[in-house]
Amino acid sequence: MLNNRLIKQPLSGIGYLLKGMKLLSHPKLRTFVLIPLLINILIFASAFWFLFTSITNWIDSYIAGLPDFLSWLSYLFWPFLIVSILFGFSFLFSTIANLIAAPFNGLLAEKTENILINEQINDDGFTGLIKDLPRIFKRELQKLAYFLPRMFLCGILFFIPAFGQIVAPFIWFVFAGWMMAVQYADFPFDNHKIPFKTMKSALSKRLGKNLSFGMVISFFTTVPIVNFIIMPVAVCGATAFWVDVYKEELINGNKQIEQE
Repeated sequence: MLNNRLIKQPLSGIGYLLKGMKLLSHPKLRTFVLIPLLINILIFASAFWFLFTSITNWIDSYIAGLPDFLSWLSYLFWPFLIVSILFGFSFLFSTIANLIAAPFNGLLAEKTENILINEQINDDGFTGLIKDLPRIFKRELQKLAYFLPRMFLCGILFFIPAFGQIVAPFIWFVFAGWMMAVQYADFPFDNHKIPFKTMKSALSKRLGKNLSFGMVISFFTTVPIVNFIIMPVAVCGATAFWVDVYKEELINGNKQIEQE
């Protein structure tokens, strides 16, 4: 049986995504992967069909609105704008998919943690999941309240002539990585009722590792076919990250303080 002894030291952000891929094939997780996987396939297939029928017109319109003195940059802007639109759409539809699949992703994170620590953290099953639905969706709305204003500010940069239009794709890429890290780390954190503010603070202390984790997820959400499975992979990877690093700090550490 797979257990946490297989992970001796904390991995890199990319390492945890690979760990999530390995966990995805575990026999005990297959049932809990199925629903998030189907939701992701349906949403991303629809989203990318719409995107690839419209992206050329959007980019042409955007470049046409550049100041005349920046028109020579149009050929350079094309790849950056394509990447920015792909990341923007991927995050938008990933957020929608996660909102719909949130209860099942939380259950997947719980079962993944059970496997990693080789013990049960919650035995309520689907009954407990149904009871927890109001709290789960409240948490998802809390994440949206955190993401949307920041997304809006990043989006404004694309319409600021010259400087804003140049830096916007780079800022968006980094911010998308942070949002993905927060999105998927939240499932194991929320299973243990860790407040959202506490989770953000914990993630920021390992900003580089979390950004690399989130950026790789963000990239794979733009890759057709791969984006179908990235959601459950990211949930499993974020849960492994939680077990290796944050659980010891936020739960076991607090228990030791209380005992002292």
